[in-house]
Amino acid sequence: MSDYRKIPCVIQRGGTSKGVYLLQKDLPSDPELRTKLILAIFGSPDIRQIDGLGGADPLTSKCAIIGPSERPDADVNYTMAQVGIADALIDFGGNCGNISAGVGPFAIDEGLMDVREPETIVRIYNTNTDKILKAYVVTEDGKAKYTGDYAIDGVPGTGSKVLLDYSATSGTVNGRILPTGNAVDIVSVEGMGEMEISVVDAGNPTCFLRPEVLGFSGIEGPYDENVVRALDKIELIRGSVSKLLGLASDAAKARTESPTRPMIAFVSPPRSYTSFTHGVRIEKEEVDFVSRLFFMQIMHKTYPGTGTVCTGAAALIEGTIVHSVCSPAARDAKVVRIGHPSGTISIEVDVANGPEGPQLKLAAFGRTSRRIMEGYVYVPDGLFGKE
Repeated sequence: MSDYRKIPCVIQRGGTSKGVYLLQKDLPSDPELRTKLILAIFGSPDIRQIDGLGGADPLTSKCAIIGPSERPDADVNYTMAQVGIADALIDFGGNCGNISAGVGPFAIDEGLMDVREPETIVRIYNTNTDKILKAYVVTEDGKAKYTGDYAIDGVPGTGSKVLLDYSATSGTVNGRILPTGNAVDIVSVEGMGEMEISVVDAGNPTCFLRPEVLGFSGIEGPYDENVVRALDKIELIRGSVSKLLGLASDAAKARTESPTRPMIAFVSPPRSYTSFTHGVRIEKEEVDFVSRLFFMQIMHKTYPGTGTVCTGAAALIEGTIVHSVCSPAARDAKVVRIGHPSGTISIEVDVANGPEGPQLKLAAFGRTSRRIMEGYVYVPDGLFGKE
């Protein structure tokens, strides 16, 4: 195949997302060429991504770029790329908590670090957010162990638990967990008027609202008609908050200038509902509140890892909308159970008040991962021009 070039790659599931994991050394250093290469790997732009490895869904159109780190406090560098599907766009602005679950196992399997058994702690420097996170990975015979009895909603079966510690990941926008300085703000949205929001930044910035703002019940599924009809309004809200945070120059330009940040989440008190993926009944006693989070202009079918960090942190910050709907027992126990469309996700979280405002002290949650395929992906040699 003289007209194609082969690039080593691994397809790996991390949490409830799936991505293409690449070694930094196998990619061109030129940013523009790297972007073209990744788009070709995924088959973008194309709504079906039929000519590449993308799965035509934002949760499977993700790329992790990993290499050894020169930082004394990290073992590997990890860059997250959210790859556009219908658009020739790659967003490097934020991290993905679910894809993060695959970074530690991938780094171990690729021999990027020393392995300790039965558990290896992988210190990961996320270049997107300039933050350090840690992955606690079960290891056996010098490799990551993927089989186990830990289950997460949104993924069939069980696997080995990967514990992610996101305690040092707050303040990705301006160094503060409350980027506006307030637990609650009033934002004016064109054509919709003023609405009350809470913006919290831990893992990734997220804007929280009550579902009543758009007439939602709070327990809708991703394809409910009233949700689909409201997607443009939700993006307009997100764009307004993106401008407020300085992530986009204008609300109407947020879709291209900052397509992943902030995320939008609607939160409401505990209610019983039926799981979107498995049809299982989630009882209100199993959750501390329910949330429906929107990412890349659609409702997330489960819940993002960074969204879990941010939502858990918000639940413990007095005055936020999330705090107001969260059960008091969760705030006391410092374990928050979030009800999402496919089930629940729990996070151990602690927030302390300091002289400069709330400080994130603990943010740990469990995921699983699986190495699905390793080999080569072929891309047109013409991408590289004359070398």
